[in-house]
Amino acid sequence: MLCLTVALAVACTSNLRALVSARQTQEATVDARATFPPGPRGELIQYGHDLFVNTAVLAKPYVSARMSCAACHVDAGRQPHAGSLLGVYAKVPGWTPRAHRFITLQDRTAECFLYSMNGHPPAYYSREMVAMIAYMAWISRGARVGEGFPDQGAVALASGLTPNRAAGEKLYAARCIQCHGADGNGQGLSIPPLWGPQSFNNKAGMAKITDMAPFVRVAMPQNAPGTLTDQEALDVSAYVLSKPRPHFNRARLVRFEGEKASFF
Repeated sequence: MLCLTVALAVACTSNLRALVSARQTQEATVDARATFPPGPRGELIQYGHDLFVNTAVLAKPYVSARMSCAACHVDAGRQPHAGSLLGVYAKVPGWTPRAHRFITLQDRTAECFLYSMNGHPPAYYSREMVAMIAYMAWISRGARVGEGFPDQGAVALASGLTPNRAAGEKLYAARCIQCHGADGNGQGLSIPPLWGPQSFNNKAGMAKITDMAPFVRVAMPQNAPGTLTDQEALDVSAYVLSKPRPHFNRARLVRFEGEKASFF
């Protein structure tokens, strides 16, 4: 009887946590789509949102790839499990294995410009960077400091699956080619290139199958997201990542223009 009581208590606690998590996720998503505040602050947040959606145009000096942030952060980072940025402002500074140090949100945004955009980051005090951070702060309001919002990360694919590149090539031809093209070059600024000289470089998050496959599982194809199986998402990701793309130059120096002390 005692074991049964404990088991029921654990199950109830687990169910309660799941309900709370689901409610928090729903509330965070609704809040993230709320009207921006009036005045200069709202204008800054709006500009940050627009930079996410139209990066290749509005941040052209900093971008080499024909990409926008929203290509990897669906709905400007407001869709759970698809590059969600909900709550991210509350989770930094945080440790990153890639840099082997604690980084700020400006650092993490700079990484996106260096890898996913295959470009170079705006200065941390620039209007572009401040606007993007302001936007991420806006969609993170209400998140617990150090934790963010629950249930935002990538979905877990079934264990034990092995990617099949040949199957992925067939799937790409059947489900992806109409948007991204036979050459993977996409269409103008609306559909991003998946490989080639204008795509993300080999050190971007999406260049890892462990990052791309869960994203594809949730967000692709764009006209029918969520319709691929775990195996199909893994296969088509393996095919895409077998194609050539720019290589990241680790030795390149990143410099920002200096400012007089009075600027600060």
